[in-house]
Amino acid sequence: MARRMSLFARLQAAAAPLRERIHAHPFVRGLGSGDLAEDRFQFYLRQDYLFLIEYCRVLALASARAEDLAVAARFAGLLTQTLNVEMDLHRRFARKAGIAPEVLEATRPAPATVAYTNHLRLAAETGDLSTILAAILPCAHGYWEIASALRAEQGWDRHPRYAEWIRMYTSEEYEAFARWAADLLDRIAEALPAGREAALGEVYLRSQRYEYLFWEMAHRMEEWPV
Repeated sequence: MARRMSLFARLQAAAAPLRERIHAHPFVRGLGSGDLAEDRFQFYLRQDYLFLIEYCRVLALASARAEDLAVAARFAGLLTQTLNVEMDLHRRFARKAGIAPEVLEATRPAPATVAYTNHLRLAAETGDLSTILAAILPCAHGYWEIASALRAEQGWDRHPRYAEWIRMYTSEEYEAFARWAADLLDRIAEALPAGREAALGEVYLRSQRYEYLFWEMAHRMEEWPV
């Protein structure tokens, strides 16, 4: 008898068409080819900085929701790492990309950034740990997938800053986190009622849609129309 796919694998399979569109998005393709316009990458970095601030709050709530102390400690460690190391790295990376510190700090969130981070905050503030994982995995696991696919192609290191981005999300540390988060969802799912999968699927799919919209926002350099 064939073994049933894990919950995360089923969520990935259900979102396969959308994930393929993300991988084929011109912004993502431009990262891999090195042809992405510098101003678009700068726009992305500024919005991603704001995203990371809200992501830290989600990690804090994930630690609070965890019943297992080891899981709580892992999320607390990720929060500390993100706040004290990753945010500083992001500032330095932005500076190398031509974004002055005062410009980065004065960035106004674009509509897609507001919508995506509000979705994540709602999932973290009202849901359990499985809901939080379903919400963050399209980003947490998806970035590793995207960067790994780009790194497998010829010429991925043509542009030094884009290559640095790809290396960051294909590092052993980042891969370990992405796999751990997916495995954690599968472990938690074993004890969940059967009816919960549909609700988690909706959260996961919405985050996947926002992932696409985030890339689209950066590509279009989306601003508020009014």
